[in-house]
Amino acid sequence: MAVLKNTSQYEMQEILFPLKVHDLSQVFCGKLLSSGFFPPTFCIFCPMGVIVGNVLSGEKVLSIREHLRSIREILLANIVMAAEIPAPTGDEGNLTRFLSDRFTEFGLNNISRDEAGNVAGVLAGSSGKRNLLVAAHVDKIWADSEDHTVSVGVGEMSGRGIADNALGVAVLATLPLMLESLGVELESDLILLGTTKSLGRGDLGGMRFFLENSDWEVASALCVEGIDLGRLSYSSLGMARGEIVVTVPEDAETPDLAVAGAIPVLTEIMERLLEMSRRDYPNTVIRTGTMEAGSGYNVPPRGGRIHFEIRSTGAGKVKRMEREITAMVEAVSSQPDVTASVEMIAHRQPGNLGKRHPLASTAQRAMRALDIEPTVEPSVSELAALLDQGIPALTLGITKGQHRHSPEETIQLDPIFDGLAQLVSVLLFMDTTDFTN
Repeated sequence: MAVLKNTSQYEMQEILFPLKVHDLSQVFCGKLLSSGFFPPTFCIFCPMGVIVGNVLSGEKVLSIREHLRSIREILLANIVMAAEIPAPTGDEGNLTRFLSDRFTEFGLNNISRDEAGNVAGVLAGSSGKRNLLVAAHVDKIWADSEDHTVSVGVGEMSGRGIADNALGVAVLATLPLMLESLGVELESDLILLGTTKSLGRGDLGGMRFFLENSDWEVASALCVEGIDLGRLSYSSLGMARGEIVVTVPEDAETPDLAVAGAIPVLTEIMERLLEMSRRDYPNTVIRTGTMEAGSGYNVPPRGGRIHFEIRSTGAGKVKRMEREITAMVEAVSSQPDVTASVEMIAHRQPGNLGKRHPLASTAQRAMRALDIEPTVEPSVSELAALLDQGIPALTLGITKGQHRHSPEETIQLDPIFDGLAQLVSVLLFMDTTDFTN
């Protein structure tokens, strides 16, 4: 049995980081935790009595997973319903009503929808000593005119938006029942939040609005994404997202443009973007998501567009690249018969909780107890807005999946319970940990 003395919070986490969860139950400093479903488990305290980590043994993490299988049918039903409700960015009302109905059925407090369309409900804690937040974005990339029917196969489900992020929404809708089935009553108030306007031009509008206007002070937060299991994000990248629009006249005199329309111009811009991305800018990349032009075989397209995203660990590098792209597009637009413009539609600031933060290391220990290999990667989603406000937060993936953002988007069903066990384990840690010390 080890006794840790005169050790700072982060130093202690660094000492414990290599250990597996079941080993951590041997680390003891004189205090025990006892809570509902769980027998007493050891806590790790610093000499001043501030909680550094409440450790569930590996066996208990596995027990959570197996116990949660009892609500499988309800969870799967919520996944199907959340997936089959269209929720394009800016028009998420039907899906937020679904969440609101689920919150009402479970008797959550303060169920509300704000001016941004976000839906929130509060699961009251025994003391309400702090506010925890679990959030999932409700919007999808698919138009409401698309077929959202879910196909159920052996051990999997598929359909538009089922991984991003119908599964996350279903987890949010089912989380109160999960905790009840485990016999867990949190001390903290738990805010469940379905955020709108996350994707594309939405630019995290829902989460930003909530953080800027809510009366709740959030102590720590988790963002839930459907895939991939093992995803662990505790940092956010600097990012700028833009759209380049090109048009050429029908009576273009330039030979190439008369024959091929906007395509030669779009090709030139793509080549220049690739050249910029190949330059030696450390930890900076330009990603091109789409290039659109034309509608047939023999009609030269008179217009087209390119969607791109700049990502970097440094905000200054993003701004520098943004200026270069703007100058490049202006130069292309000065050519005969060409009109080109660029519009920046979304921005993120870089942020980093740090791998030594207790929240990050606890998540990794929970994953290892479940034989989940952590995949640490930065995020440009809701996590960025939370870190920007100085709120300790993580993004976690729930299950394995394939074909993201395609009509055949697929999630695997059995690994979901590994994802839920990690989520609940981290949430229990957040409930008893004061990250302000």
